[in-house]
Amino acid sequence: MMKSHAQQTLRRLRAAALGIGLTIGLAAAPLALAQSLAFTFDDGPNLADTPRLTPQQRNDAMLAALAKHKVQAALFVTAGFGADKPAGYALAKAWGQAGHAIGNHTMSHPDLHNAKLSLAQYQQEILDCDAIIKTLPGYQKWYRYTFLREGNTPEKRDGMRAFLQQQGYRNAYVSLDTSDWRLDEKLQEVLTKNPQADLAPIKQAYLAHVRQRALAYRALSQQLQGRDIAQVMLMHHNLINALWLDDVIAQFKQMGWTITTPAAAFADPVYQLVPERTAPGQSLLLSMGRTLGLGKFPGGERLVDDGDAEIEALKAQGL
Repeated sequence: MMKSHAQQTLRRLRAAALGIGLTIGLAAAPLALAQSLAFTFDDGPNLADTPRLTPQQRNDAMLAALAKHKVQAALFVTAGFGADKPAGYALAKAWGQAGHAIGNHTMSHPDLHNAKLSLAQYQQEILDCDAIIKTLPGYQKWYRYTFLREGNTPEKRDGMRAFLQQQGYRNAYVSLDTSDWRLDEKLQEVLTKNPQADLAPIKQAYLAHVRQRALAYRALSQQLQGRDIAQVMLMHHNLINALWLDDVIAQFKQMGWTITTPAAAFADPVYQLVPERTAPGQSLLLSMGRTLGLGKFPGGERLVDDGDAEIEALKAQGL
């Protein structure tokens, strides 16, 4: 059967991209790998108040869910959210003591694309966070870009790549992005208005959202790499995961996915890639697609909608 023009174009683009190593995954791994997934959480530990559960209870609930399913995850610490204080430091330490990896997510979560923020200021945020987290068990030299934005000018992009290499940090890429933060905002909004609100619709919307993103990114990895890569999922240290992380993990197991560690996932050759056209605020897979010239594709709009579909559906239910 003759291949479509789009498929032929993608093959030519793959071949042209050999100079930046974008096809390494095709040659380096078998095509019949079972789908695996690593859990990673940003922005924690957070000492901010939420309508339900204290910071300690939220932290304990997430760690309990991971322990129940024997999942080793990674926490990317934004130190100014709590780890720079004794109470928050203790919450972060509990992650390391439980066997989870500890990574760097800056001090105050600034946006590298902010024109008022210099490259030097952004790099200092990383160094200041490192000074705190390097004393924690589980510490890894892994850096997760804030907002997944790697620089909107050549100076910032290339400067950060050189800086991370000099500091011995790896780019802790995300391949499977979720908008759990958006649904967490809705959850907190509903509970603030009515502490006794029925949360079942939000829970169902959240689980459906994670499933949709997972299947879409899996399909994208097959399209771009010709195989199932080891997915690294981005979630957050927040109330929605304190309540329903157990259900999220159970859902992936029901889907037949294998849970792996972040270190094992990062060993997949795909995470050695350095896309030339990074997609601001998006996953490694979408950046790869841009570099390879992949334009719009079926379902692609649902990967960048920040959970709009789920939020609109909840609004239609009166939430």
